Amino acid sequence: MTDRTQTTDAPDKPTWFMADKAIAALAFAIAAFCLLPHIAVLLASLTGDTETLRHLASTVLDDYSLNTLALVVCVGLATFMIGTGAAWLVTMTDFPGRRWMEVALVIPLAFPAYVLAYAYTDILDHPGIVQTLLRDLTGWGPRDYWFPEIRSLGGAAAMLSLVLYPYVYLLARAAFIGQSATTFLAARSLGKSPTVAFLTVSLPLARPAIAAGVLLTMMETIADFGTVSYFGVQTFATGIYTSWFSMADRGAAAQLSLGLLAFALLLAMLERANRGRARFANGKRQEVIARLRLTPSARIGAMVLCGLPIAFGVVIPVIALSVMATGSEQNLYSPRYVRFITNSLTLAAIAALVTVAAAILLGSFARLRNSRAASTALYVGRIGYAVPGGVIAVGLLVPFAAFDNALDTWMRATFDISTGLLFTGSIWLLIGAYMIRFLAAALGAYEGGIASVSRNIDAASRVLGESSFGTMRRVHVPILTPSLLTAALIVFVDVMKELPATLIMRPFNFDTLAVQAFRLASDERLNGAAVPSLMIGALGLLPVILLCRRVARHQA
Repeated sequence: MTDRTQTTDAPDKPTWFMADKAIAALAFAIAAFCLLPHIAVLLASLTGDTETLRHLASTVLDDYSLNTLALVVCVGLATFMIGTGAAWLVTMTDFPGRRWMEVALVIPLAFPAYVLAYAYTDILDHPGIVQTLLRDLTGWGPRDYWFPEIRSLGGAAAMLSLVLYPYVYLLARAAFIGQSATTFLAARSLGKSPTVAFLTVSLPLARPAIAAGVLLTMMETIADFGTVSYFGVQTFATGIYTSWFSMADRGAAAQLSLGLLAFALLLAMLERANRGRARFANGKRQEVIARLRLTPSARIGAMVLCGLPIAFGVVIPVIALSVMATGSEQNLYSPRYVRFITNSLTLAAIAALVTVAAAILLGSFARLRNSRAASTALYVGRIGYAVPGGVIAVGLLVPFAAFDNALDTWMRATFDISTGLLFTGSIWLLIGAYMIRFLAAALGAYEGGIASVSRNIDAASRVLGESSFGTMRRVHVPILTPSLLTAALIVFVDVMKELPATLIMRPFNFDTLAVQAFRLASDERLNGAAVPSLMIGALGLLPVILLCRRVARHQA
């Protein structure tokens, strides 16, 4: 009996060992690839020529820094006020239309900020309908009045705030719903008004969740390129693009990327520290807070305050873009547009599959191998979300272009064969950039699903003879299918909207809907840009519909 048992067990040990090693090797390879752009940007910035950077420092570098900082602060404050205020109103009070507004407040997340920028430029610019109507009604000439300039830092902050506040809204709403009524009622029993009780009790308890949402909006703000570029606001994101293409100086682009990378990683560390503290800020919900009864005037005020973000973030831009699209000469059914749509869908689909697969490997490795190395690999996979697409593009192109050139030189000298550019300008390197940029979103969906899976299931799988890879493939993935599909859809639409990495890294003559919209808008052909913009927004509604269903399912 002893001999038979030993003979049966002996072949199994190498199988388990090889499966564990394979998952570990793949997880570390993914983490190393995610870390590569950061290291490449650091090395390129230290070894590159500083002549262009000195020129920038004497001319526009101060503008880059101040504009980026001002934009981050303005968007952070605006999203805090809009998201927190709307979340408190729909959660703590009752007013007509509250239920549908509770869901509709999430919809602006479907639109990239540069799409809103195109719509509002057509509406508010000098030849737009607003100023034209104003001149017709008053008889004023072009120099007889002052009108706010939409193509400005304030305009860019407004566009970004309108599409990013749902991050704060969703997290704040969840925090308010999870609060117990005990502390709020205690403040009310001490004579505090509902507003004072909110400011002194509800808001401090929800602070970690709100802070996390605001930090997310700040990271998205520094990553934005399309809006600030179109509005002519000089930030680090536009400086990187200008240095790479206009000045043809990769060293300067890497040096600017390093500055932006440092700021992004600082925000990422703040978000991680805040998330760590948030675990201790939430208590158990023991009693539901009764909705506050509002006076008739307060009800109207609540409807207006919750309706304005929906109107300015969804309704007005969609109507404006639809009107612009009908007057354009762009044909969605032409072979050219079919190619744009096909390219966009191909990139987004492949990137979604690759990113979700990477998230499964990293997440499974961290779960099955509870070690510091696994936690480090998981953390490295997350930090890409804090890094702008332009920085990732520069960080990947620098080392791979050097490798392609070195390989081509060696092949020419040795075999008299030119290999050309194998990686630089390829679809696969662009997909790798997408994977680094959006891996955190897929990991978030994976971790949200795996948290409900008991570790006893893992142990039972191991007892039944499954390896780590078998447990991941036959147990985790089938259970997590809804979460993984959600992750794939979110990554899919994020890739559809991504602009800076696509502009810098796309293969020659391989344009997408986002690139086409940006090119037409840059040529001041806003009517034409409305067509691909509407397509991007329509595809962006898919993951938002999933979020809306979750919001509706958990209404208080």
